[in-house]
Amino acid sequence: MSVHYERLSALDASFLEIEDPSTHMHVAATLLFEPGPLATPEGGLDVERLRAYIESRLVHIPRYRQRLAYVPLEHHPVWIDDDRFNVFYHVRHTSLPRPGGERQLKRLCGRILSQKLDATKPLWEIWVVEGLEGGRFALVAKTHHCMIDGVSGVDLLTAILSPTADDAFVPCTAWTPRPAPSGRELVASEIRRRAAMPLDVARAAARAIGDPAHALSSALETATGFVNVLGESASAADATPLNPDRIGPHRRFDWLRLDLNEVKGVKRRIGGTVNDVVLATVVGALRRYLPARGVALDAIDFRALVPVSVRASVERGRLGNKVSQMITRLPLDEPDPYRCLQRVTAITERLKRSHQVEASEWLEDLDDWAGLGLMSQVMRLSAQRRLFNLVVTNVPGPPVPLYLLGAPLLAPYPGVPLFTNQALGIALFSYCDGLYWGLSADWDAVPDLHELVLAVEDSFADLVAVQ
Repeated sequence: MSVHYERLSALDASFLEIEDPSTHMHVAATLLFEPGPLATPEGGLDVERLRAYIESRLVHIPRYRQRLAYVPLEHHPVWIDDDRFNVFYHVRHTSLPRPGGERQLKRLCGRILSQKLDATKPLWEIWVVEGLEGGRFALVAKTHHCMIDGVSGVDLLTAILSPTADDAFVPCTAWTPRPAPSGRELVASEIRRRAAMPLDVARAAARAIGDPAHALSSALETATGFVNVLGESASAADATPLNPDRIGPHRRFDWLRLDLNEVKGVKRRIGGTVNDVVLATVVGALRRYLPARGVALDAIDFRALVPVSVRASVERGRLGNKVSQMITRLPLDEPDPYRCLQRVTAITERLKRSHQVEASEWLEDLDDWAGLGLMSQVMRLSAQRRLFNLVVTNVPGPPVPLYLLGAPLLAPYPGVPLFTNQALGIALFSYCDGLYWGLSADWDAVPDLHELVLAVEDSFADLVAVQ
């Protein structure tokens, strides 16, 4: 059997390079379920069956049985099969004191998210949590950001969950890991890759000569994007209590659900997109939350980093990151919810024309080609200069009910990692008729996270009330 490995992209590798004891680069999700057929006669949960089922699905996500290795000298990470893979390490079982409430589950989620993943093993964990009120259970999933982004996370979800309530499955067959390359083989392969670069450049030049109008247009868009990115990077966002000099290792996690039809109703009445309604809701929530913490809102420069998927349809189902970012200035000085949403819509429309996404894509391609570590340097610079105050990411999920071995999925609450001086991150995921919010926060910097959850609910109620 021939050796096998896969090189991480520059963007994927950057999430490994910026990780430290306080900044844990794993994305997360807390999934709530009715027990359905997984309930045992004793009132518990058939965890062994659940673990066997998850193992049977790994054939569709082979990255989950791979670990990291590194090219000697260059020290760039690659994926190799883990010859000591053990599903019992990755699928873990715990319970809350019965009957466990939401507050207890949120605290448990915060503790789980406070623990870094072991970089010597495949970079994921699923915690099965039973003991919830009404016999419900939860899955708390952690996956390193170097493996997935939001859209590939949805693809992963559909690999484990099903649109039907069927509880039958084919057990996992024996799995044989492919041999890993030696250090010498990795170095030789990297030399061959770099030797092929001039040919890749020549092919790109030939394509440009064959379609000069398209090449010129793309170059102008990328150049415009870089000018706009440099403009955003010229000054730091204003400091707030959400941006300490350095966050700690401990996390809080909280959540809420909004009615997706009401969100779309606001969009139809006032304008914009679902994501614009989300950002306007965040603005209204922060207007309630920050003044009580000594922040003046007049003329404040407050920015959100908004990830944008650039994943092509042919790339659906592949793990890894295919995402760029837009830095969005939020109008926290606007008290009127109607005008706030209008201003947010105008800001995001202008950003879509700024070509920041194209510039970000070009930088990622350059880093993949040259191997200069540009993406990790950009991320570190963003943190050092405080180019944004928080991350707000919104991923569309399936509009139909999903099941885990016949157990209905009730609610999916996503979580994002926090950067060095970013004490709050907001992730959203749509499912059926709900829009599910997950708020991740530094334990010390945001001790009153639930107050912000209540502020989100009040802010959205203001938008709903606009006629």
